[in-house]
Amino acid sequence: MRWLALVLTLWAAPLPAVQPDEMLDDPVLEARAREISGGLRCPVCRNESIDESNATLSADLRVMVRERLVAGDTDAEVVAAIVNRYGEFVLLRPDATGVNLILWLAAPAMLIAALGIGLVSLRRRSTAANDSGLSEDEAKRVAEILRS
Repeated sequence: MRWLALVLTLWAAPLPAVQPDEMLDDPVLEARAREISGGLRCPVCRNESIDESNATLSADLRVMVRERLVAGDTDAEVVAAIVNRYGEFVLLRPDATGVNLILWLAAPAMLIAALGIGLVSLRRRSTAANDSGLSEDEAKRVAEILRS
């Protein structure tokens, strides 16, 4: 039974879509290309890297990465060229600067605000429950009725 689980797990795991004719002969450049393409999002498939995607646009981007590496570009220059062409959307991990900083901080800020609002409303509710608004005579009368 365990071997079946192992086979199903391996079958469901994402496999690189890099074709043999796309690979570079130099193993160092190929490793750099794999690292770069692992951090770039496929514009067609949304949440897959171009290394995992079978879309033709991803194949074109993989070839572009390898061509720029062969031309002598650094990793940062290759990523910058692709970002200049397709926008920051292609980065699987966008930079936390500028407008993106608002997006990175919005979720934690909303969580803190929601927790604060929840605590305030719970305190108001407990204070309202303790303050019944009855006079002493009325409270004694309610206690007598409840006893009988």
